[in-house]
Amino acid sequence: MLAVTGKALIKLLLADEGYTIWRVNTHGTILGKWVDGRMYRTTIKDNREDIPPGTLAAILGPKQTGLGRAWLERKLAARKK
Repeated sequence: MLAVTGKALIKLLLADEGYTIWRVNTHGTILGKWVDGRMYRTTIKDNREDIPPGTLAAILGPKQTGLGRAWLERKLAARKK
């Protein structure tokens, strides 16, 4: 089971994938990125709690970031080295 906090996921997306912050609300941070004429946008709760597995799957899925679970596993493994 992958466990990642909202703040850590936001940092990964901003640093490694070229996402930009569109807006910061009380319920989370909205990140966005244009890829091949399509806007990928997601809202991530920016706190230190682990993101629930279903929410994490939705964020990494094709409708929001399109990165997938394997991408997150590689990034987390690289951070631990």
